[in-house]
Amino acid sequence: MAGMGKTAADVIKYAQENGAKVVDLKFVDLPGLWHHFSIPVSELTEDLFAEGIGFDGSSIRGFQRIEESDMNLFLDPETAVMDPVTEVPTLSVICNVRSPITNESYSRDPRYVAQKAEAFLKTSGVGDTSYWGPEAECFIFDGIRFDQNAQSGYYFIESEEGIWNSGKAEGQNLGYKPRHKGGYFPVAPMDSLQDVRTEIMLTMQDVGVPVEMHHHEVATAGQAEFDIRYDTLVRMGDHVMMYKYVAKNVAFKHGKTVTFMPKPIFGDNGSGMHTHQSIWKNGKNVFHDASGAYAQLSDTALYYIGGLLKHAAAILAFAAPTTNSYRRLVPGYEAPVKLAYSQANRSACIRIPIYSASEKAKRIEFRPPDPSCNPYLAFPAMLMAGLDGVKKRIHPGEALDKDLYDLPPEEALAVKSTPGSLAEVLAALRADHDFLLEGGVFTQDLIDTWIDWKTENEVDAVALRPHPYEFFLYYDI
Repeated sequence: MAGMGKTAADVIKYAQENGAKVVDLKFVDLPGLWHHFSIPVSELTEDLFAEGIGFDGSSIRGFQRIEESDMNLFLDPETAVMDPVTEVPTLSVICNVRSPITNESYSRDPRYVAQKAEAFLKTSGVGDTSYWGPEAECFIFDGIRFDQNAQSGYYFIESEEGIWNSGKAEGQNLGYKPRHKGGYFPVAPMDSLQDVRTEIMLTMQDVGVPVEMHHHEVATAGQAEFDIRYDTLVRMGDHVMMYKYVAKNVAFKHGKTVTFMPKPIFGDNGSGMHTHQSIWKNGKNVFHDASGAYAQLSDTALYYIGGLLKHAAAILAFAAPTTNSYRRLVPGYEAPVKLAYSQANRSACIRIPIYSASEKAKRIEFRPPDPSCNPYLAFPAMLMAGLDGVKKRIHPGEALDKDLYDLPPEEALAVKSTPGSLAEVLAALRADHDFLLEGGVFTQDLIDTWIDWKTENEVDAVALRPHPYEFFLYYDI
């Protein structure tokens, strides 16, 4: 359903023209998973758009307590598409959450945070539009088994592509399995997932998520990347959510499973979400300066980089928000752990792509985020950090145009690294979040809820459980 400025009447007509029998209402919880419920298409009226529809907010992670559980969903007409994976013709609509008492937008609705970030940019004077282009990697496995209980803890990844199956008696083993770190761009039969990825890409295109390319990524066992064409902040949040939905369901149809865990495989590269970003004002890219002293970057772009570097630890509480994220952000696996910036340099956490000298192409790429994040929170956190850098004229210092993975020890010590755990970035967020509160984009309540929820349900939960490798290390002591 192309075009902007769609109305309720447009959506109703679109549903009729496409023979929709069901309307699926989708919204996102605080950690970043879509939830939904469905109504018959006969309930799709202009009154529904105006009045909303109720649901129980106490059952949604990070939302309301049970004594204040009533919430309302309001349909966003701009997001209406025919659901790409249902057998019954179904209209899919992304919704915003509001309080039924005040009819105000719900402060813990992540999509509302993204909307407020876009509005804040317009009032900042720095620009009127930000563009976002994430490279959200994933793994496509053939199966997964995992469990954790009082007497055991394990996971088993199944992948016909996995190099560990090179000697497996699997009928007639035909080989062609990508080695560790050997999965970048091989053709078939080494790349066994071309058609599955293509179907994911085409399905995304069908629902208005433009994909610039797809390919096999570096790791063995079906690592994949889909590059989504840049778009505005809220719209890109919607695209990332739809991408995850499509990828999981198309793979499921083929008897495969997709994970956006940053580091599911030991000893090989993890999945990142390198995030390209730029700010525009009155149709001009404010990051571009043809006479800029470095990489044709404007002073605004340099200050924006300064803000990202200064607040990197706090940003990662939203942009790399799982304990597993810090299995990826370690040296040795092409992970961007050094807090520096450089042109065309993938060892720095901020890269300035130089494929093109065009003003339109000038952008910065922040590389530490990963696809376990909630995009409606991660993108605003990056934007607010960058804008803080512009406001305070935080210069990032000199660029480091060298391989940061192979610095002499004394030089390496001089370059700060990303934190090493979720607990560390949550502590950083607790100490450094005033920049997020500017303009009411994030609220203190949301930040406190995020820290408490992540600490209790992830940091503490993982820390309390014996790790299988601890038995190897300690069983016989």
